[in-house]
Amino acid sequence: MTQTTEPTDGLTAGPAGAAPTAPNALDATAVAAAVRAGTLTVREVAEAVLARYAARDGDVRAWAHLDPAQVLAAADTLDAAPVKGPLHGVPVGVKDVIATKDMPTEHATARYAGSRPGVDAACVDVLRAAGALLVGKTTTTEFAATSVGGPTRNPHDPGRTPGGSSSGSGAAVADLQCAVALGTQTGGSTIRPGSFNGVYAWKPTWNSISREGLKMYSATCDTVGLYARSARDLELLAGLFRIEPAPAPATLAGARVGVCRTPEWRSAGPATRDALAAAADALRDAGAEVVDLALPDWFDGLYPAHRAILRREGRSAFLNEYLTTPDLPPFFRDVVEGRAGVDMNGRPAPDLTVDDYRAAYALADRARAAFDEIAAGFDVVLTPSTTGEAPEGLESTGSSVFNSMWTLLQVPVVNVPGLVGPAGMPVGVSLVARRYDDRRAIGFAGLLGERLAAAAGERAAAVPA
Repeated sequence: MTQTTEPTDGLTAGPAGAAPTAPNALDATAVAAAVRAGTLTVREVAEAVLARYAARDGDVRAWAHLDPAQVLAAADTLDAAPVKGPLHGVPVGVKDVIATKDMPTEHATARYAGSRPGVDAACVDVLRAAGALLVGKTTTTEFAATSVGGPTRNPHDPGRTPGGSSSGSGAAVADLQCAVALGTQTGGSTIRPGSFNGVYAWKPTWNSISREGLKMYSATCDTVGLYARSARDLELLAGLFRIEPAPAPATLAGARVGVCRTPEWRSAGPATRDALAAAADALRDAGAEVVDLALPDWFDGLYPAHRAILRREGRSAFLNEYLTTPDLPPFFRDVVEGRAGVDMNGRPAPDLTVDDYRAAYALADRARAAFDEIAAGFDVVLTPSTTGEAPEGLESTGSSVFNSMWTLLQVPVVNVPGLVGPAGMPVGVSLVARRYDDRRAIGFAGLLGERLAAAAGERAAAVPA
């Protein structure tokens, strides 16, 4: 199957064989450059996006809200603007737990059907100020808190999940229905869809992008996430959000990379094991020093600590919904009432005491400081993005066991696409860095992505016609 990869000359190919020269197939950097140069109008971008949406929405169903007339009107307004911003005309999707002033924000739950906050979330405000063309609201699981699947399908195989909870954002970018999309991550809600859909996904350092205007689940873990089809687009977005600059790595040669299989390695399927090995080999072939990174044994407690913190913080986040919505799913009632149930991955959630919560926070604080010191000995850390290829069926969005630890550590994570599993579905790998080293991770993700894309091209060329 064709895998979305780092574009050449601003162009990229996607699933279902969309023409690589269509404006909706350009990455964000290329769109913005063409609009500024006057070789492409924002209306032309909008029309291409809407044509792709019309052709593919029945299969992918990535959008919770999309009004074509509104998109075209916004495009005309942007074309008339005398100043062209750094993201001018770039089509953007917004996860439907992020407030938008001119579109519904419904959180995939009945209580908020038709709700219009009348104000943009801070992250949306930043993108609009840069000239972005907001296409619509992308689908999410309920309150971005569960792994129960929704209507969205994986664009590479509609019988498989696109991941979640940022289901629509990952699928829309992969299917060329927008160039960039906003998601969120509390467990694995940005990185997992990035892996399953075969696109770049970036979970920034916690709170480096304002969360004002987002539905709250966990103040400790909730993070704005971003999707794109190229690493250079993530670098563009990092600049817009004033992420601390870092020297762009020119080569992988000489880089020191730690391979961290994490305490959850037993959950890795064959596709993930092969992907991690292939990525490590690609790094070695490029001249990087690749060494195993074994974390201290006490890091094994981070997954249960993450579960405990989410349950504690979810009690306050969903109390009002519990009191006002009698038919709220059992997951939310269990969280608010402090009852044993299941976590977002479907694992049994034990009864916890206040002392358990205190211990979870203490462990997380200790681990963050320790990991910053450990990661200082590496340029980046290579780790799994998911347990394997996107699971068949739409009932579940998949497991976040390989993401929870990094989310709790509040470090930047970038999913790098370019590999496929035995079923021909995308399998990503993640690059992790110290807190606030986001742009270093993005730079190395681009270099690794280029190597993986080149290797995929060589393999394809070697297959007899």
